[in-house]
Amino acid sequence: MNIITVHDSGRNWSEEEVAALLQIWAEEGIQRQLQGSTRNKDIFMQISRRLLQQGVERDWKQCRTKYKNLKYLYRSLQRGKADIGDPSRVMRFYEQLDALLSKP
Repeated sequence: MNIITVHDSGRNWSEEEVAALLQIWAEEGIQRQLQGSTRNKDIFMQISRRLLQQGVERDWKQCRTKYKNLKYLYRSLQRGKADIGDPSRVMRFYEQLDALLSKP
């Protein structure tokens, strides 16, 4: 009998997991590293390890994908802000992302 293992990469992020990711992302050292790097696997491995310490099991690829998706959604909302009114009503973590991504 063959045992098939299912990789959990498609599992949705809970609000608690996203909040933990944003908390780490907001740290000045992480911000600096992310701004100055295009090859950022090591940064996301570090973020993944930090999340694991908080009980969040996500690999570096999942962390990077979530980071990119959050940035994309935020930027999309910024471009269409006039059409939707208050972006925080559309995106749960809009204020946190605005604080992170609107810095010069």
